[in-house]
Amino acid sequence: MITQKHTVINGIHEKPILIDATFVSNKINMPVIIFCHGYKGFKDWGSWNVMAKTFAEAGFYFIKFNFSHNGGTLEQPIDFPDLEAFGNNNYTKELDDLKTVIDWIFNTEEIKSIANINDLALIGHSRGGGIVAIKAEEDTRITKLISLASVSNFGNRMGTKQEIELWKKTGVKHVLNGRTKQQMPHYYQFYEDFIANEKRLTIKRAVSNLKIPHLILHGNQDDSVLLDEANLLHNWNPKSQLEIIDGANHVFGANHPWKKDSLPESLNEVVKKSIKFLMF
Repeated sequence: MITQKHTVINGIHEKPILIDATFVSNKINMPVIIFCHGYKGFKDWGSWNVMAKTFAEAGFYFIKFNFSHNGGTLEQPIDFPDLEAFGNNNYTKELDDLKTVIDWIFNTEEIKSIANINDLALIGHSRGGGIVAIKAEEDTRITKLISLASVSNFGNRMGTKQEIELWKKTGVKHVLNGRTKQQMPHYYQFYEDFIANEKRLTIKRAVSNLKIPHLILHGNQDDSVLLDEANLLHNWNPKSQLEIIDGANHVFGANHPWKKDSLPESLNEVVKKSIKFLMF
């Protein structure tokens, strides 16, 4: 029987982290997967829950979580009522959140009794792909890495020199959320934090130094993060495995809300290739 267990843990930046774990209740020694959502994302977006169930049915202990400053709250985890938190998010906070989740796994006896915490893979979508790449390089507890439609560079997403100067002057810039129609703020601290931690936050450096198996999955119809970025990731880590999903867009055919019990065709292909990679 598939079980989904919900947990809230304390983040180190004064915001809670909402987690769910999906697994077959009578299995033991399950490999662990942690999934990280992307920009303007959340753990229950689209068909991520169907994806979690599919991995669980294949024998994995599948964990996904909301970054503490993604703009959601415990009461409203799907929409973005806490725009102040969103505006104060940054890459290092997301890396801290991921470390907190990993630490929680390693310190929770209930998980250790049924899951093999020493077989721990990270999967990240879009911006989350950059986060997991950096964490996989710096944390020896990670054994495998999967990049889904991942970005290859955080720095080139900051804007032009003129845009950054205006951002500094006003202290904030806004981005429209196409789904909720909210104007979502980014405070200038986001740029300051990136500059202060630029070496650590350089995805090229992290991927080039990876010592673990790395699978890169990207759609050739992705118009949000171009296929060129997947090719860069693969070139920086020639030992990695690159799989191009023909006809797939940035979210591999999913949308929100997702009301089907099955995965879209492209995401199903992604999951099948991921399971094969993780079981090798």
